[in-house]
Amino acid sequence: MDIPLQDLVEPHGVCFGCGAASAKGLRLKSRPDPDGVHVVAHMTPQEHFCGWPGLVYGGYLAMLCDCHSNWTSIYCHYQAEGRAPGTLPRISCVTGRLTMHYKKPTPMGVPLLLKGRADGPVGRKTRIICEVYAEDELTVLAESVFVRVDPAELARKAHRQT
Repeated sequence: MDIPLQDLVEPHGVCFGCGAASAKGLRLKSRPDPDGVHVVAHMTPQEHFCGWPGLVYGGYLAMLCDCHSNWTSIYCHYQAEGRAPGTLPRISCVTGRLTMHYKKPTPMGVPLLLKGRADGPVGRKTRIICEVYAEDELTVLAESVFVRVDPAELARKAHRQT
């Protein structure tokens, strides 16, 4: 699939990390991997995402894993329903839990590969594993749970409307 999931499913998305329409955001692009299991993304951190000298800021890595894991979850839901990403009704998910395991320092100036996959059944709550590689070195492992939601209902709840 040449078109990123973000552009297919939510072309007007404004998320700082992955929103296709976020003017100042990172615009992370996630795509199904040809292996049929993973969803992948590539990103090279800019200098201002430095934590320690020469190392990528951990919060930036958490944001990448959160966004990429969300799109992995959405893709897995489309797959489970036998539908192409972007077909209606739109599938939306939100983060229920995100746990980061920083395995090794992630160096600046190195292209990163994010690999996400579902770990277990795809349902209302779906467990996602996201790995971050700097060159061929695993530096971060994120475990998360994503919850499928209705965006209108989520907005009402967020603004305490009934």
